[in-house]
Amino acid sequence: MTDTALIRSVRAGAALAALGRELIDRGYRFTTVTPATQARVNRRPGNAVARDLRDVFGWSRPFPPEAMPGEVFDLMLAADAAEACGSLWRSRVRFSSYDGELFVHSAFPTDASDAVFFGPDTYRMADAVRAYLRNRREPLARAVDVGCGTAAGAITIAKRAPRARVLAVDINDTALEYARVNVGLAGTGNVSVRRGDLLDDVDGGFDLIAANPPFMIDPAGRTYRDGGGPDGNDLSLRIIDAAAGRLTPGGALVLFSGTGIVDGHDPLRAAAAERLAGTDLRWMYREVDPDVYGEELDGSAYARAERIAVVLLTATRPGSVAQ
Repeated sequence: MTDTALIRSVRAGAALAALGRELIDRGYRFTTVTPATQARVNRRPGNAVARDLRDVFGWSRPFPPEAMPGEVFDLMLAADAAEACGSLWRSRVRFSSYDGELFVHSAFPTDASDAVFFGPDTYRMADAVRAYLRNRREPLARAVDVGCGTAAGAITIAKRAPRARVLAVDINDTALEYARVNVGLAGTGNVSVRRGDLLDDVDGGFDLIAANPPFMIDPAGRTYRDGGGPDGNDLSLRIIDAAAGRLTPGGALVLFSGTGIVDGHDPLRAAAAERLAGTDLRWMYREVDPDVYGEELDGSAYARAERIAVVLLTATRPGSVAQ
């Protein structure tokens, strides 16, 4: 990146953070739904054009600039977060609420290969991390959010373990940009955002490894969505392998993922069991929701699946800390 491009990127990031703070000051809140629900709601009569900030930054609807508060639109332009859409404009980003914080992520629809997703699975993953931390007996010293996306996991950890060093790691440069903005908005100074492929580019052991990797079978191969391999489970399995070598005594992996169920068989559970059998980790596995993303069953990628489930795997290394 040239010096000019770097300066432009820094300025855009600062404007995006200022936009987030402006929305917070205006009392903005939004719960992001699944893409299928978002599309359905946006198709309803009267929802074609935005009427308020939630329509613009939550529902990703086009808007006339005169309908926006001037300072908000100016910040969007400064952050390169607005694009022309015929006679209207559209936000390039969304802002979603969780745990009293605001998170910037990609606008709907998330078609770009470097899109940064935030939705129901993000809420579920962060809730799982919160539940683990409520039951942990000793404070964390070091934690990492692998494939952090918006850094929702890292921020959730940092708020409950303010003395811990928390890393937010992702290979997607857009995710890293948004993660830095979100860490700043949350004021979690104990979070460091770094570029890396899973744990390959960070050293040392961790008391907590949290991850919500892509787990879909995506013929388009989009980074934020495609889990890799014939079942979409390769990234999840790579994270299990990495965690087995990096968890400290008493440390835990909290992995939120998903899998297509074929003839009652869960390929992720079977592959995870095979890998974990060769370690000292104690693990639990459960379906968080047995039936999600049903619209995907119409496509060829899931032609053999009877349902898609989202699951939670927790693997703990024996030691001085009990889960």
